[in-house]
Amino acid sequence: MRPIPDSSVSLPPQSQDRPPEKKRKSGVIVPHAPRWHQRLGAWIVVTVVRLVAATIRYHYDDRSDFFNGSSRGPALYCFWHNRLALCTALYRRYAQPRKPGAGIAGMVSASRDGAFLSAVFEGFNVEPVRGSSSRRGPQALLELTTWAERGYDLAITPDGPRGPCYTIQPGVMSLAQLTGLPIVPFSYHLNWKIRAGSWDRFQIPLPFARCDVIVGKPILVPRETTDEQRAELGQKLEQTLRQISKD
Repeated sequence: MRPIPDSSVSLPPQSQDRPPEKKRKSGVIVPHAPRWHQRLGAWIVVTVVRLVAATIRYHYDDRSDFFNGSSRGPALYCFWHNRLALCTALYRRYAQPRKPGAGIAGMVSASRDGAFLSAVFEGFNVEPVRGSSSRRGPQALLELTTWAERGYDLAITPDGPRGPCYTIQPGVMSLAQLTGLPIVPFSYHLNWKIRAGSWDRFQIPLPFARCDVIVGKPILVPRETTDEQRAELGQKLEQTLRQISKD
């Protein structure tokens, strides 16, 4: 589902601080594709994360009741941006075996930095959908909706890609309303980790750490939800993710 640029691409004037994003004549932003060195770096990251994840001791506290029973459709998994490192491992270890589906698709920024993360997602067999609140957001929401219609689970970091940390952005609620998928809050606590100096203080797991995983109760956003009701549900989701996240 990645947009493919046609031969008629116009480029805006070069900026000294940031390389320009490509746009079609229609105004549609074409996400930056991963370059060879980004793909190489992504392969290294995927390999290291898989090795570290295999050494971690996991303990699950499932408060959702979502995985009980046999009739379950796709879900929208929601976790904080600083916990991206183990999100795919947790999905493969816990969610997917209990709710088999066609696969999972996740939103990644359309920027040049996002190209690297999209290559990482591909290494974990996650379909990257490029977009964010500031770039290509509406197009990404439509693409994610298409993946959901195909039976895919969806994943999103509601405070990404630029924050503020632990603050819900409206995109996740709009996506839940469009798709009708239940939002399943996921979080975890590592007893041994490195905290990066980024805006979200990204958590890097260390080998043989203990990972306490908490799954919160699903939140539904009905199609007929008003703006006020959607805002209230967004506050509920933010409170839930904060409550199940121990730093």
